[in-house]
Amino acid sequence: MTVPAETPIDDVADVVSRLIRFDTTNTGDLETTKGEAECAHWIAAQLAEVGYQVEYLESGAPGRGNVFARLRGADSSRGALLIHGHLDVVPAEPAEWSVHPFAGAIEDGYVWGRGAVDMKDMVGMMIVIARQFKRDGVVPPRDLVFGFIADEESGGKYGAHWLVDHRPDLFDGVTEAVGEVGGFSLTVPRRDGGERRLYLIETAEKGLHWMRLTARGRPGHGSMTHDHNAVTAVAQAVARLGQHRFPLVLTDSVVQFLTAVGDETGYTFDTESPDLEGAVEKLGPIARIVKATLRDTANPTMLKAGYKANVVPATAEAVIDCRVLPGRLAAFEAEVDELIGPDVSREWITSLPSYETTFDGDLVDAMNDALLAVDPDARTVPYMLSGGTDAKAFARLGIRCFGFAPLRLPPDLDFSALFHGIDERVPVDALRFGTEVLAHFLTHC
Repeated sequence: MTVPAETPIDDVADVVSRLIRFDTTNTGDLETTKGEAECAHWIAAQLAEVGYQVEYLESGAPGRGNVFARLRGADSSRGALLIHGHLDVVPAEPAEWSVHPFAGAIEDGYVWGRGAVDMKDMVGMMIVIARQFKRDGVVPPRDLVFGFIADEESGGKYGAHWLVDHRPDLFDGVTEAVGEVGGFSLTVPRRDGGERRLYLIETAEKGLHWMRLTARGRPGHGSMTHDHNAVTAVAQAVARLGQHRFPLVLTDSVVQFLTAVGDETGYTFDTESPDLEGAVEKLGPIARIVKATLRDTANPTMLKAGYKANVVPATAEAVIDCRVLPGRLAAFEAEVDELIGPDVSREWITSLPSYETTFDGDLVDAMNDALLAVDPDARTVPYMLSGGTDAKAFARLGIRCFGFAPLRLPPDLDFSALFHGIDERVPVDALRFGTEVLAHFLTHC
């Protein structure tokens, strides 16, 4: 196992290792969240060292650090491009891991640790490229804005959304953006018996809506009969929601993805078939994401009720993680209201809209050209992310957003399982590939 003592800032694997060693765990609670400040200050120093004018901002809460730097381009009349990556990570329990999640271990051809793919891999690539461009005097075709953002893992209240609300000047002239989760390879079998690498460009993502359900009943002694038990009411509502299958709805991004995969593989994805999800299972582990983009989902994640074993409480609560397809929110809410019934109320804790753009234009062409320049067998295809990203905030400013953090992955790597998973890791070769692709992209965009 190798853990670099000092980071030679020229190699992307070492940079990602160093970033992982900053514990930027975001629990969603200000009292227990460590914050991004130390990591953000380090990034600011790396950029300032090569001559950038850097702005460090703490967004609405102490320690929630963000960093911005702009590299001027050749054509000031063109819209600027935002390249963004978030610094926070979800919690990790060291006892569950093969290596310590914040050691930044480099072992067996991988960089290991929390944030390796979500998304300190992209942040590392951004730092290396930004420094390289400044040192070499590279003048890109348009202005490039590098944004290193806090709080994405808890909805962006102290990160992207705060910045959009309070510092829109940081995004002056920005018309397009790239960030997570896209540009990674999916290897599929070809009709002729070979293999093809498809690179998935995120053009859409579901809405993120966290819902609190509340039931109210009559409190009393646990030994007596109770016709209005709040725990029973909320439990029944949770069970109905958790077991419900929302209707199949195919968006343009999903149809284009399935069509492209079918062209390469010969698989049949009958959009009228009730077993479309069964056909999607042929794609392997990535089916976890793809199947979740065929329907709205509502997954119960938290329950809260009572304070003593023999006391029936007056209230009971549940939290539901809802992910809603573009254009479906009103219909989704109506369906939820019917499922939970009149005795349970609901409210949104967090409500961030879905997003979808088209898979066309000069920026898409530049992504495709950059991938082909490094991997001549590449084919880019659009897809929808079942989760959410900071793109939701930047889209509020009219910025057209894509997921493009390129990685060429081993065919047998279960990439989707690494997001928020145990033993999160990223191949060193994939990082170096991604840095080369991004450098080409940013000099031809």
